[in-house]
Amino acid sequence: MFLTISTTGTPERPATDLGFLLHKHPESAQAFSTSYGTAHVLYPEASAERCTAALLLEVDSVALVRRSKGKGGQGKTADAALAQYVNDRPYAASSLLAVALSTVFSSALRGVCKARPERAEEPLALRVEVPALPARGGPDLVRKLFEPLGWTVGVESVALDEQFPEWGESRYVRLVLEGELRLAQALRHLYVLLPVLDDAKHYWVSADEVDKLLRAGEGWLAGHPEQRLITSRYLSRRWSLTRQAMQRLELVRLADADDTDVEEIDNAVDESTDTEEKPVPLAVRRREAILDALRASGAARVLDLGCGQGQLVQELLKDVRFTEIVGLDVSVRALTIAGRRLKLERMGERQASRVRLVQGSLAYTDKRLKGYDAAVLSEVIEHLDLPRLPALEYAVFGSARPRTVLVTTPNVEYNVRWETLPAGHVRHGDHRFEWTREEFRTWAERVAGRHGYDVRYVPVGPDDPEVGPPTQMAVFTVQETPKAAEKAEKAEKAEKEAAA
Repeated sequence: MFLTISTTGTPERPATDLGFLLHKHPESAQAFSTSYGTAHVLYPEASAERCTAALLLEVDSVALVRRSKGKGGQGKTADAALAQYVNDRPYAASSLLAVALSTVFSSALRGVCKARPERAEEPLALRVEVPALPARGGPDLVRKLFEPLGWTVGVESVALDEQFPEWGESRYVRLVLEGELRLAQALRHLYVLLPVLDDAKHYWVSADEVDKLLRAGEGWLAGHPEQRLITSRYLSRRWSLTRQAMQRLELVRLADADDTDVEEIDNAVDESTDTEEKPVPLAVRRREAILDALRASGAARVLDLGCGQGQLVQELLKDVRFTEIVGLDVSVRALTIAGRRLKLERMGERQASRVRLVQGSLAYTDKRLKGYDAAVLSEVIEHLDLPRLPALEYAVFGSARPRTVLVTTPNVEYNVRWETLPAGHVRHGDHRFEWTREEFRTWAERVAGRHGYDVRYVPVGPDDPEVGPPTQMAVFTVQETPKAAEKAEKAEKAEKEAAA
């Protein structure tokens, strides 16, 4: 990824003042570590008449893959495995470059320059060049975003292959911006609009992104004709955050229009944000969705298979309609932590009679698991190697055979919305695979058909119109018909014969 910022000057006001404004000396090549690789700042030219600062982000794709400890590759297609190494991250100016801008030029973004404070407040004759910029919306959208900000925009599409023009244009453009602006303004425009044009962020967008957007958009975003598009894309189309940002921008616009007392507006903004609900963690939303589905099923005796450290068991104990709760896990250490979390040693006799923690493996049938109303597999299946998944399927759906089975697993399509999670990576180092919505449904339909269950699907977390929810949940319900029972018996017999 590469970006240059140039300016011109005179002997009295030399262009090399750009080095003071960026806090990077023109005679030095400097390197800065980032989450994604190394950012280099260097000056291809530095004279009183013209000075150019270049930001080069050297993304280490191999290191990013290795950070996952190599455990996410099993179960992936060859194309998906290759995509971890072959992608546009090292070359195209995406949100990774915007993060590098804010990291390397943080003081310049704020407009702070103790050595040349008067220069920080002056417009400079600036030229910004980005050789490869992903632009969903093409050159027309690039112009719509930058021209209202005072830039003269030079933009041209990049062909998919210059030797084969009939293949058409790619989604990348070459961008040149020229204008008379303060350096801090220019950097803020880039910080916001680079990820907007890419229409993707390489990290999870949380509530504090609204504050970042409003800080970087101060003085220009509230009056921008494409304000809604910018806000929505910058916040990864999280509608609650977009609405909050738009409301706060409207307050700013009204303050500018009516010359309202600034303190009054600040109080109004603070008041509105104080009353905003904090974003609910995905793990909490997942447990809430599971509890809702269990209540709807009428289950009283519940299995938490792969219970881990007992968070779901703890929530189940709070609801008296769940009269018997069994948490099973292969890890003795996890069960020990779960016991401490639940305070089993100090639990009253009546409450203690409702809960058991048992050690066991879902790779084998277990008579202790038979006869329950419902079983939960929350974020469990992705921790198994794919060849071992059929054993779990039979142990749960064929042998234990509860009336209701809930299965949750990550939706890999949503991973593009998570911070520090480049394309091709799984969310946890121990995940053997992560499925798309189609892959998950194909698996669920096969299991349901084989063992005599019906299945429906519930999104967990914000349901993005493009990539779906972060967590996908399947609700299996046993078919109460003689034919379904006969099918299940045949499946059980076949499994036993195959095992023999």
